[in-house]
Amino acid sequence: MRRTALSALLILCVLQAVSCATDKSGITDETFNRIYDKYANKLILDGAVTYTVKNGDSLSKISEEKYGNQFYYPVIMLASRSLAVDPDKIQPGMQLTIIDLEKNLADRNAKAAVKGVISDCVPIERERNGENSAQMMREHAIKLLAK
Repeated sequence: MRRTALSALLILCVLQAVSCATDKSGITDETFNRIYDKYANKLILDGAVTYTVKNGDSLSKISEEKYGNQFYYPVIMLASRSLAVDPDKIQPGMQLTIIDLEKNLADRNAKAAVKGVISDCVPIERERNGENSAQMMREHAIKLLAK
């Protein structure tokens, strides 16, 4: 009886751990890491500042405040990937890295990384927030090339 109860408890713990590692759409931290690995060493961090996450913050809200556009949030996550890789998992007290966007957009390689990380996050945006939001994100990434 005791062994059965312990086995059942162990199974529940494993199931809980698996459900925490993957959101409802199947997007995992590994999904983000594969994207970030492509661009990690291409951002210019000179001139970057830190931002301490507060209660009620979302990454899109921080992105809007710092860059004037909510769809730059993948850039913040790329620069801050040592703290958290999933934008939905930021926590109060985390110190995110806010890059100097103008400096990065002025450099060809860094600009390509900014555009790339945003473009690669479009399918995640679609899964989590719908086609309209994904389309706006896609259009924004395309506009980066025109700058």
